[in-house]
Amino acid sequence: MGVEGKKGMRTKRNCVLTVVLIGLMGLLIVSILILASVPPVSKDALVHHLAVAKLYLRHGGMYEIPFMPFSYYPMNLDLLYLIPLSLGNAIVPKYIHFAFAALTAYLIFSYLKRRTSKNYALLGVIFFLSIPIIVKLSITVYVDLGLIFFSMASLLLLLKWIEDGFRLKLLVASALFCGLAAGTKYNGLITVFLFTLFVPFVYSRYSLGTKPGFFSAIGYGMLFVSVALLVFAPWMIRNYLWTGNPIFPLYEHLFNPQNTIATNTGGLFGYRSLIYHETWWEMALLPIRVFFEGQDGNPQYFDGKLNPFLILLPFCAFFRMKKDDPLIRNEKKILLAFACLFFATAFFTSSMRIRYISPIIPPLVFLSVFGVRKMVGVISELREQRSRYAGLIALLLVVSFSLSLNTHYIFAQYRYVDPFSYLSGTLSKDEYIDKYRLEYPVIRYMNRDLGSNDRILFLFVGNRGYYCDREYVFDTVFNRSLLRQLVKRSRKPEEILRGLRGNGITHMLIRYDIFDRWVKDEDHFTIRDQELLARFFKGHVELLYFKWGYGVSRLENSLS
Repeated sequence: MGVEGKKGMRTKRNCVLTVVLIGLMGLLIVSILILASVPPVSKDALVHHLAVAKLYLRHGGMYEIPFMPFSYYPMNLDLLYLIPLSLGNAIVPKYIHFAFAALTAYLIFSYLKRRTSKNYALLGVIFFLSIPIIVKLSITVYVDLGLIFFSMASLLLLLKWIEDGFRLKLLVASALFCGLAAGTKYNGLITVFLFTLFVPFVYSRYSLGTKPGFFSAIGYGMLFVSVALLVFAPWMIRNYLWTGNPIFPLYEHLFNPQNTIATNTGGLFGYRSLIYHETWWEMALLPIRVFFEGQDGNPQYFDGKLNPFLILLPFCAFFRMKKDDPLIRNEKKILLAFACLFFATAFFTSSMRIRYISPIIPPLVFLSVFGVRKMVGVISELREQRSRYAGLIALLLVVSFSLSLNTHYIFAQYRYVDPFSYLSGTLSKDEYIDKYRLEYPVIRYMNRDLGSNDRILFLFVGNRGYYCDREYVFDTVFNRSLLRQLVKRSRKPEEILRGLRGNGITHMLIRYDIFDRWVKDEDHFTIRDQELLARFFKGHVELLYFKWGYGVSRLENSLS
């Protein structure tokens, strides 16, 4: 076969592969949309992202909600959720959240297509969209996919800024997206911090021609952080006016030390040693374990799942790196630096979650695809045809296995989410939610039988208040329990009643198994406290409705 014939066969194979990859990508997107098409039942959606937006709608605008610390978080995406919620639709916010995963996928495709080829770009998109934590976020009402998109857009614009000779408008555009990342979630401030350091460094290192001046490099960095913080400023101004702390509740010990409760968990390692009883070597391996041991809903195992090949394949990207195009070689270094530094900065927190490091996922996807491409190049240089075939088959198996891990997770989500039971009409909305939220029957009772002026105190119900149409408050805010404080300073049951009524409380919603253990724990309540609380419940509290361990009770009306 001649050269033209071989070239034609290669082109045909590439076209077939492109069609297959596009088909897989389409199937993946449809699968995610089906999983997202059920009523929201995830914790953070019901506690925070939907709940706060619903309260704003009920109030007629944004207002301070002191018993919800997370209501002070930046809300760029949450404000978008107000639109479908105002129309009575709580499923569309999932689609909005997933749209940011799709936008990130577009950035991945565009970048990889320029640096590699269309098929490698499609592989990167499929790998990204099918990563377990991305799938999980795509079918829930969170904000992390917005953070990922804005952070990645900012990073790619910085790379473009370097490539195009440091054009000012690209730097400003990068800073705008960086500010939007910070306004989506506080973790975006890590991106602001890192890129503010990156800008003068990369300008000094990669500027061609005359040697860049120190003040020019610093000036670019100052411009970047100024624009980013200007975009983020509305949230800082709001919080400063409300609390005196522009990034409340972060660093409250600096802005309002008089309001801070002293805690000493020993940081990440002390916390994990105390709570999870992990050994020193288990904690030393945490940066590796994050990629291998993730589990949904389990804080010990990072409340999310990654793909182990996200840490394995990038190593291949740096094999024989001196042969790379200088531009790609520099970009690989920057991608790796961002991933490592963001991970290191976000890592040292007592409640490590995969979501908190999610902006590192696209850079690792880029490096993974570069790694696959590098291995294809190395294998193609082998002299023996048999060795080339064996190498390509081995590489294909590795890529297939990495994608099969993601596929297995998606199938597991179909078993857990069970979307077809709802979409087919087998289960109504209420029946579907009942399957996942045991407190929901009690909440429906409250919505139906309690008055519009009643106010419910939530105790150990996970603060999931989105489906509650009556006014509610949390018992515990910043480790302070209202009920416990009242018990400690009361001598008679009537004083507890007076304290609750003084806070406008008319009813209590309680998860009784946890509540009973809490009351019997002498670290929280003495024997005297327990007896006082028992007399209070016996004489001044009436149980109205109880199901699945949750009960709603009415407080006595009299304050005498």
